[in-house]
Amino acid sequence: MKILMILSFSIITLFANEIKIAVASNVTYTIKPLIKEFNKTSNTKVKVVIGSSGKLTTQIRNRAPFDILLSANMKYPEALYKDNIAVEKPKVYAQGKLSLFSYKNRELKDLNIINSVKRVAIANPKTAPYGKAAYEALNKANLFEKNKKKFVYAENISQTVQYAMTAADIGFIAKASLYSPKMKRFKKDINYIDVDTSLYDPIEQGIAVLNKKKETLEFYDFLFSNEAKNILKSYGYQVN
Repeated sequence: MKILMILSFSIITLFANEIKIAVASNVTYTIKPLIKEFNKTSNTKVKVVIGSSGKLTTQIRNRAPFDILLSANMKYPEALYKDNIAVEKPKVYAQGKLSLFSYKNRELKDLNIINSVKRVAIANPKTAPYGKAAYEALNKANLFEKNKKKFVYAENISQTVQYAMTAADIGFIAKASLYSPKMKRFKKDINYIDVDTSLYDPIEQGIAVLNKKKETLEFYDFLFSNEAKNILKSYGYQVN
């Protein structure tokens, strides 16, 4: 009986020291150094599932066992809070930026380059906030309608990077992607330019806390620490 009790306690302890985070695709590369920094002061194991904010939110609504959602916007965390699925009022943890990227060397000046290429990669505007931002920028620049047959739609912003490097000539990607090891060799004004922020609504990335487990709240608090903010800044995000 004592052996069974010890085993049961060990299993409970094992799962108590683990959290599962749903992470928007734009944070693919940033989440690794964040977890590494978090684990300097915590032995909590952090598991990550990456996808578009919309699809991850649908999974959460269908009772996927996530503890935290790191969304690429505030829309989905606020909806989860309104429906009493998130247990804390959502907060903005970072503001993302949009870039236009070309795998091949080009003379990039502005979005008008789209008129001279055949295929443009963009994340699905319906489920990916960075895709929505790209759609807004294209419309404000009066480039969407006359080029709409050129767009190759990716499931999320991470897949958009893949498409921009293979199936398309250029693509709208998260600026944070350019800070990943495989992207650091690309140069501004030759391989990428920042999209004018006046062309799209601010990409305010939000966090939804889905339970009040000690480990969940520890990671939540960590994300607003100076250490986490410095990491986010180093990957091209704006933080307050």
